[in-house]
Amino acid sequence: MNRLMSAVALMAALYAGSAAAAPSQDPARMPAGTYALEKTHASVLAKVRHLGLSAYTMRFNSFDASYVWDPKAPEAVKVTVTIDVNSVDTGDAKVDAKFADQFLDGKTNPVATFVSTAIKRNEDGFTGSMAGDLTLRGVTRPVTLDVIFRGYEAGMLGARSGFSATGAIKRSDFGSTNLSNFVADEIDLVIEVEFLKK
Repeated sequence: MNRLMSAVALMAALYAGSAAAAPSQDPARMPAGTYALEKTHASVLAKVRHLGLSAYTMRFNSFDASYVWDPKAPEAVKVTVTIDVNSVDTGDAKVDAKFADQFLDGKTNPVATFVSTAIKRNEDGFTGSMAGDLTLRGVTRPVTLDVIFRGYEAGMLGARSGFSATGAIKRSDFGSTNLSNFVADEIDLVIEVEFLKK
């Protein structure tokens, strides 16, 4: 029994030590390689003003992303994202189908993509901006996101990194013509993602 209790105590101590360690926000400590989206800890949200009142919020339940990282050339990182626009989730299935069809052109263009073209880091090293080409409704436009590097850690759950990103796009820039006072033209994007090193 004493051996069992000792083993449990040792495992608890090891886990507690790992959980207590804060991720490093120094990008140079993140090893080179390809990082794939860890889908259970990732979300893409879109917010649009309804009647000028609430920030109506929806999420996309099906998307993927990856990036290739080289700490010797951080500005050369390549990020690719694909989103199934028909996976939009407002909490109401009837509204989901309407949004996907009328606002996102999901029947003709079911996939939205984002491919980064430039990364700019601020002096602190872990915040910056990411420019890229967003293709939505079959239209491609440049988009810039504000990005925070949340950190990198190689613990019990695997070598992983985390990022937050925010930005805004206009529906009219991507061919959406059903503009009215009911649904605003501008859409705010809120992205929270974790990646696992392959």
